[in-house]
Amino acid sequence: MTSLRFIENMRDLVADVDVLLSDIWGVVHNGLEAFPEACEALHTFRQRGGTVVLITNAPRPADSVQRQLRKLGVADETYDAIVSSGDLTRHFVADHPGKTMFWLGPERDNSIYRGLEAAFAPIESADYIVCTGPFDDETETPEDYRAMMEQARVRNLPLICANPDIVVERGDRLIYCAGAIAELYRELGGEVIFYGKPHRPIYERAMSIAEARRGAKIPLRRVLAIGDSVRTDLTGAHGFGINLLFVTRGIHAGEFQGVDALDAAAVKELFGHPPLALMRELHW
Repeated sequence: MTSLRFIENMRDLVADVDVLLSDIWGVVHNGLEAFPEACEALHTFRQRGGTVVLITNAPRPADSVQRQLRKLGVADETYDAIVSSGDLTRHFVADHPGKTMFWLGPERDNSIYRGLEAAFAPIESADYIVCTGPFDDETETPEDYRAMMEQARVRNLPLICANPDIVVERGDRLIYCAGAIAELYRELGGEVIFYGKPHRPIYERAMSIAEARRGAKIPLRRVLAIGDSVRTDLTGAHGFGINLLFVTRGIHAGEFQGVDALDAAAVKELFGHPPLALMRELHW
């Protein structure tokens, strides 16, 4: 394993790339504002004939994610399509008619059920749980849900995790996501079904959309993922067989302060499977 250095420009990596599968939160915005140079880089790649599919662990359908992007100043021209873990969770709900769910998550995620015949029930009688996050991610931690998860485990309820992220940036803070609660439930012996990165279905869906847009099968060697999370973005890309450009300004920012290069030992410790390259933030 060789050392890994930071690069300045995305254009140095994409001469032989047809498709970018880009993370959103931490790469394109931080939850409060868009990153203009990242948006410009993705738009430029599209103008030069590439296809950009945004893949996100947002527990909401793609059109809801698009509305959020617009509010943050991310233009529609930045990307070709969006694939969200919320979309895949919706398919699970639609495929289980007649079953009741206990919904664990904030009210702002209610668009995940829009247009579905979703039947809700208390945890004492529900058939399964859908977790889109803590009820209040500003103040709560996974430990606030230990008693609830122990109750669910006694009933052997499957938990459908609509966002496998553990934490995400909101401005300059890290907040807990559904993945943190799902991991607690799994530690307790509960059954968890994950939708989103690093699991294959979201990549398969993204590639099917990209190939439909381009009208041809795309070799994985001509696909590049972009992300800021070792656990979801890097692990997911490696498992799917594609390279990753790792953006260090996101949730791992503290580990890269003042670092200009990583030797082989540091690469192994931080990443396990090394990304193709590092960038502090996305630039064309």
